[in-house]
Amino acid sequence: MFNRILVVCTGNICRSPIGEALLRNRLPDRAVESAGLGALVGEGVHPEARRLAEADGLDVSAHVARQVEPELLHHADLVLVMSERQRQAVGARHPEVLGKTMRFGHWLEDGRGRDVPDPYGKSPEVFGQAHALLVEAADAWARRLNR
Repeated sequence: MFNRILVVCTGNICRSPIGEALLRNRLPDRAVESAGLGALVGEGVHPEARRLAEADGLDVSAHVARQVEPELLHHADLVLVMSERQRQAVGARHPEVLGKTMRFGHWLEDGRGRDVPDPYGKSPEVFGQAHALLVEAADAWARRLNR
């Protein structure tokens, strides 16, 4: 049973906090946290990501970006990253957690999976596309984890 889920992206201000909020909303009985591989420590959610989250009824106002630490990785039952490259980076730093590290978009595209591209520094449209992928992926994880 995956009771403790860690959602990881790069800066922990765009994708992973939204993924965290989406999973918390869909899996209220699970402990869901987020962190970044190169976190902008202390920052809140990016304004455009926050706007999209709030439009979906998610409250991300209390989020504070933090760095992935070994303790967070080891404590999690499931680590969800945004890209295959991030999965490999986690595995290179902490090979013992690679077996429980998967892409957030693992179940997308009929199970072939896909990365959730980083919208940081890009247009509101790119943020919207990333947000839509996060919603779709969170729904897919919820369906599988609620079985």
